[in-house]
Amino acid sequence: MDKQLVLASGSPRRKELLSLLGVDFTIRAPEIDELQQVGEDPEKYVRRVSSEKASAVQGSVTLGADTCVVLEGTIYGKPVSLENAEATLRKLSGKVHQVVSGVAVRSSGQLMVTVVHTDVEFISLNQRLIDWYLGLGESLDKAGAYALQGAGGSLIKAINGSHSNVVGLPLVETASLLARAGVDLMSPERNRTS
Repeated sequence: MDKQLVLASGSPRRKELLSLLGVDFTIRAPEIDELQQVGEDPEKYVRRVSSEKASAVQGSVTLGADTCVVLEGTIYGKPVSLENAEATLRKLSGKVHQVVSGVAVRSSGQLMVTVVHTDVEFISLNQRLIDWYLGLGESLDKAGAYALQGAGGSLIKAINGSHSNVVGLPLVETASLLARAGVDLMSPERNRTS
């Protein structure tokens, strides 16, 4: 019997990425405190938040994830304003930053967590380019103020690591955790076409 999978997230990007695995799931967005704690490094931060998300909702298998953008040890979350987004883009301009995601799966009272790191290199941004990108309106609900899967992809020179991690859910690691939790992504029922 298949286990019921619950995605503990309100993110449309995570919903879309998880759908790519061909697994049935329901969505229950948790309400948890996502503020970084004093002295909490990026890896501990995403590990804690993803774990709290997976533990905050009910289901036989729950999946929580959290992604942050890190430059020189500083976490850049979702910008609170266009001015904040502009300041973040200026910081990332011409540099390599890290996208760090925690993925947590809770099943049968066990919590499994993994952390994934991806290096992302930005092109150098001038004011005209920043103004153009901010004018598109896609930066406000994205960690680091950009979206790889949108026009923000034109700001990225290189990616070393998981592309899906940069969007918000590293698929290789997510599929592995789900398999360990008993969610069979390759069951014959899933592969049947109507």
